[in-house]
Amino acid sequence: MSKLERVPGTQLPPLLRVARQINAQSDLAPLTRTVLEEALELARSEAGVLWLRRDDNREEWLECARQATAGEAGSVGPGPDQPRLPLDEAHRGHPAARVVHGGEMLHLTDPAALSDDDRSRLVPGLVTRVVSLLLVPLTNHENRVVGVLQLVNARGESGPGPFPARTRTLLGALGGYAGIALNNLLLVQELKDLLDAFVRVFARAIDAKSSHTSAHCERVPLLTELLARAACDDGGTFADFQLDEDEWYELRVAAWLHDCGKLAIPDSVLDKATKLHGLHDRIELVAARFSALRANIERRYERESLSDPAREPEHRRRLEKDIADLESDLAFLERINKGGEAMAAADKARVRRIAEQPWTDAHGQTRPLLTEDEVDNLCITRGTLTDREREIINGHMDVTLEMLESLPFPRNLRRVPEYAGGHHERMDGRGFPRGLTREQMSIPARIMAIADVFEALTARERPYKIPLKISEALGIMQRMRDNRHLDPDLYRLFLDAGVWRDYARVALDPEQLDVVDPAPFR
Repeated sequence: MSKLERVPGTQLPPLLRVARQINAQSDLAPLTRTVLEEALELARSEAGVLWLRRDDNREEWLECARQATAGEAGSVGPGPDQPRLPLDEAHRGHPAARVVHGGEMLHLTDPAALSDDDRSRLVPGLVTRVVSLLLVPLTNHENRVVGVLQLVNARGESGPGPFPARTRTLLGALGGYAGIALNNLLLVQELKDLLDAFVRVFARAIDAKSSHTSAHCERVPLLTELLARAACDDGGTFADFQLDEDEWYELRVAAWLHDCGKLAIPDSVLDKATKLHGLHDRIELVAARFSALRANIERRYERESLSDPAREPEHRRRLEKDIADLESDLAFLERINKGGEAMAAADKARVRRIAEQPWTDAHGQTRPLLTEDEVDNLCITRGTLTDREREIINGHMDVTLEMLESLPFPRNLRRVPEYAGGHHERMDGRGFPRGLTREQMSIPARIMAIADVFEALTARERPYKIPLKISEALGIMQRMRDNRHLDPDLYRLFLDAGVWRDYARVALDPEQLDVVDPAPFR
């Protein structure tokens, strides 16, 4: 038989009304308010405090979640001035602690039995005189006490007094129902806190995998939220776009996890800061071969000068020219190795001419100055990645979708894979991984695409480029909008709502902020 069924029949209607009120709450704050207010009314109590049981794996305590006097809403805790009761051995005799450890209701009708410490903790200035206290355990389905409902002074016709037996029975049943409701919400909150912590740890692991994209997974959520908030506040194109609390949470989780597939990318590709970078930058090997060539040129000069001293000036001029040519070629290779600019056809031809020069290795073997693989990498037209490596990088989106779609997200998070997996799609359908068009993408997915681009353009950690100024980044994004890469309406909102400015003030260096009026970039 349930606690509700054991209550005398005359009490069932008000208790069922309270149960419906409690069951209608989906957040902890309104639930604690409802429980305390209804308990005060049912018990005709002058004041009350609702305590929640808390722990941090090291200690346990009771936390004042709400306190109120009859007819008042009360204040929400915890806060710096709210009482807090440790549940350690030193406080085991405290009335509220006795209820937690014993699991039984406690009715105190002798105020003299309360110490000053008990009175200050249990009745934090709510009433001027304590006549009686009723402490009701709030128990969950496992009969574990998850909170304590404390009521002060039952109001009677002749003044404050003890709580009648029928009231105590009624509140005992309420404690069971409220305890289960509180436990469910606390458990939901704990699971949400765990998911939040896991998502952030996971995102930091992604960023930590490469110093070149460090903090990317932290800054994209910031940009995403700024633009999404601007869309919610927009009275024009996005007047019908709104996000409730669950949808905001869904978008934040997606933003934090949008690059989780990068965990599957080899470090040699993800960390490829230069064209010749592998496990290390092979430009140093190329420089060593140039050093060997220089040594050969210098030895040739010495031999020729010794064998034909009269022509030493001629030999010296040849030495100086050959060394100057070597230094020029090496400086050229070091420059293009950074991959920060487009590779002209003439530069590619020069790479191949340099590659044909012979040099002698440590075993006396004559080899071309650059290997075929080195030539292919140095002739990358733009950036530092070969076509194959770019395919591997782009493949992180397939992995992202595969990882996220394999997770059993609850109903309010089921669009996380869609939002996170769409930030490399294009409005014209030429993006990846699924080639979606603008019409096939949700607004949050399109928002994340803009956030990802702007963060990447202005990031400080990319070794193959200097961080772009706002004007440069907006100029590129303007062209991307014109090429149907970015959503035009969201790009306009990004400019007009000052999202770029709000983000820059928080995340960028002052010298990057070179735009006052975004009108030229509309």
